[in-house]
Amino acid sequence: MMNFPKRYLIVILTFISTCVCYIERVGFSIAYTAAADAAGVNQSSKGTILSTFYYGYACSQVPGGWAAQKIGGRKVLLFSFVLWSSTCFWLKLDPNNVFILVVARLLVGVSQGFIFPSIHTVLAQWVPPHERSRSVSLTTSGMYLGAAMGMLFLPSLVKYNGPNSVFNAEAALGGMWSLLWFKYATDPPRSEHPKASAAGFGESLLPMRDQKVKVDNGGSAMKAAKIPWKRIVVNLPVWAIVVNNFTFHYALYVLMNWLPTYFELGLQLSLQEMGSSKMMPYLNMFIFSNIGGVVADHLITKRILSVTRTRKFLNTVGFMVASIALMALPIFRSSNGAIFCSSVALGFLALGRAGFAVNHMDIAPRYAGIVMGISNTAGTLAGIVGVDMTGKLLEAAKTTYSDLSSPESWRAVFFIPGLLCILSSFVFLLFSSGERIFD
Repeated sequence: MMNFPKRYLIVILTFISTCVCYIERVGFSIAYTAAADAAGVNQSSKGTILSTFYYGYACSQVPGGWAAQKIGGRKVLLFSFVLWSSTCFWLKLDPNNVFILVVARLLVGVSQGFIFPSIHTVLAQWVPPHERSRSVSLTTSGMYLGAAMGMLFLPSLVKYNGPNSVFNAEAALGGMWSLLWFKYATDPPRSEHPKASAAGFGESLLPMRDQKVKVDNGGSAMKAAKIPWKRIVVNLPVWAIVVNNFTFHYALYVLMNWLPTYFELGLQLSLQEMGSSKMMPYLNMFIFSNIGGVVADHLITKRILSVTRTRKFLNTVGFMVASIALMALPIFRSSNGAIFCSSVALGFLALGRAGFAVNHMDIAPRYAGIVMGISNTAGTLAGIVGVDMTGKLLEAAKTTYSDLSSPESWRAVFFIPGLLCILSSFVFLLFSSGERIFD
């Protein structure tokens, strides 16, 4: 441990944090779907409950970036974990008690909304520019490993111990991570990074303090450190990130929340009987996310491509291949075909994150948490719109086609994110930048 760089430990802990968060998200979808189906809840009502999380999540993204900037990402991240873990611990799942479910999911959403802005703030402080692609890719790949583990283990937990057992397991994981973070996470000392300020990371990016300035009478006054909100909001490279974050999360959240329903009602398959194959889409995301990070850092450090061209190249390849796989998904009517298509779609979406998702720290390392908060708000709105609208689309398809077993019932569900991927990739090609814009 003496020779193990502290920044690597920070990256590993943030990786575990995203893994645990996505175990929670997938876990609720699996547990609630099982309980709701047993209680006879319709698809539209299920979509409403599943999307409630994202309302709370959307509300806390920008405040999360602001809090991380002012208080420190390390502290805000710990607070978030303690809050959502406590909520899971006290929740007792009853699909007929809509009020309790809505309040609980809103609270979990609000608390988890602080997580990614805080993580980006912490990583911008600790990780030097030439390691950012793979560090961010590793951290965010925890989401997909968590989703894969959730899909693999939690259906059996629900089957043998009931839906409520999922929340107890999630609360325990959140509590254990909180203890690890409290014990090992620190702010970066300047002595560990003597050239940090010039390189754009380290103590120079710690929470902004009010600064003393001299005044005419020889005294001093406090000058508030200001965040350039207007410049951030009207900046086109920022909007390129926002648009692609919206599309990525639209596709991800629709698949994360409705893929179990597609397997069970669209393909007439049992999640319990599918074995480990049902985790492959998310495992593929984990693999491709890290491949994207390594490739991006290689292209940049070897000067094969500029930072701007590297981001655009990986973003375009990822989103264009994903669009084809998404639109082809309802054509495949076998378990293997559906797993293959969803794995390609999610895998290449994850590859694309080495483009837009790291770009916050390229253009605004000091304000990475704030830019992440803004773009993740758009991603969360995608969850609200996509998850809820998918429930309504399926309810309408059920009326038209009598059930959800035909490919026509699911065509619109997968065509919409496929089309968004094409449009977003063009936006990123036209407007994104890899240069530092905000000092």
